[in-house]
Amino acid sequence: MLARQTYADWTPPPGFVPASSRVTGIEVYAPAPPEEAQPEASTFRCPQCNGIVSYSADVQQLVCPHCGYTQEVGARVVGLAADRFEFTLEALDQSEKGWGTERKSIQCEACNAVFSAGGGELSTTCPFCGSNRVATRAAGHDFIRPGYLVPFTVDAERCRTAVTEWLGKGWMHPPTLRQVNAIGHFTGIYLPFWVFDARIEAQWKALVGHERQERRYRNGKWETETVIDWRWENGRVHLPIANMLIHGTDKTSTVLLERLYPYNLNQLTVYDAGYLAGWQAQAYEMQLKPAWELGKQRMREQAKSACYRDVSSSHVRNFSMTADFSDERWRYVLLPTYLATYEFENKVYHVMVNGQTAVVAGQKPIAWLRVWLVITLALAPGLLGGLIGLVTSLFGVGVFVLPVAFVLFVAGLVVAVYIFNRARAAGDI
Repeated sequence: MLARQTYADWTPPPGFVPASSRVTGIEVYAPAPPEEAQPEASTFRCPQCNGIVSYSADVQQLVCPHCGYTQEVGARVVGLAADRFEFTLEALDQSEKGWGTERKSIQCEACNAVFSAGGGELSTTCPFCGSNRVATRAAGHDFIRPGYLVPFTVDAERCRTAVTEWLGKGWMHPPTLRQVNAIGHFTGIYLPFWVFDARIEAQWKALVGHERQERRYRNGKWETETVIDWRWENGRVHLPIANMLIHGTDKTSTVLLERLYPYNLNQLTVYDAGYLAGWQAQAYEMQLKPAWELGKQRMREQAKSACYRDVSSSHVRNFSMTADFSDERWRYVLLPTYLATYEFENKVYHVMVNGQTAVVAGQKPIAWLRVWLVITLALAPGLLGGLIGLVTSLFGVGVFVLPVAFVLFVAGLVVAVYIFNRARAAGDI
């Protein structure tokens, strides 16, 4: 005799999962939705020795470090003819996801940066802060795959030479800085960028002042003075904006990163995972929508400047502007960058190098003793002249010296303020 099956013993058939029910107390099961197919990942193994190959910035090919085997990547250079996408859900849904290759995702426990490295790398350090406290996990596929990239063309040796030359430049910095040989490992990493295009139709309105000369009789003599006539004016400016870069990471200094510009986007190449072999890469942290909002803000600033240039006078009051955007397009690209750190007098400084042009941007200590000495020399002629003028005024000569000393002091003060602001800005990066 068969045992009677109770509700407590019942289990759903294989492949069925709980589903929402419209009746309270009734459980409903439905077939499980199919798993999202992940893109087929490519691997980069040497066909001769099965070693891991990597992309060489020097020869611009995949190279096996064990047996010397080389292989072309084969992606097309499309430059500014690279496809642009509209701001539609369809465009996002149709975008491929993930890196398209076997990579591991790495999170730094010190600065929380998340980046990816090739699956064959056994150990790594964080390219953003230099920490080796990192946690590794499988790379996800929930981000848009880059459509294009600019490959590395600067190798580590050229990178080191450029940084050494850069360290030796600038009188505001300690002269011993050029002897620094503690530059850490240069980490090549592809950083994420959103590239935006748009057309702006801007209309402006303002009170504009026009100068004219007017003669008036005053205190028994005729004088010429400048009079400004104010009137309302308006105009229209058409401004096409192309290839505005908005970086998609918040782990690097915006000031330093923008000092690496420009990247030559004429070298944009169709994305191929082969270019990432042996290199680190970071997926975007800033999503498309907030990146576009930031891009529009910068575009409005450019439109405002264009409108001011359209005004027929430098005297402007009550300026207002409306900007209409059209033909809005975006691309998601990776651009090559080297990150490194160096230590000077027990303090760590960060350096970045454009992996396409070898342009260097970074932090350098300020030799404030030198700066204050130069500021003192700039003010000295005016102060010394003033002192001489005061002494010689006892003999009636100072009346000629004091005006000259005042002019020298004002000129020196302008130079001193300029030097101080430059030094402070360089030290605050």
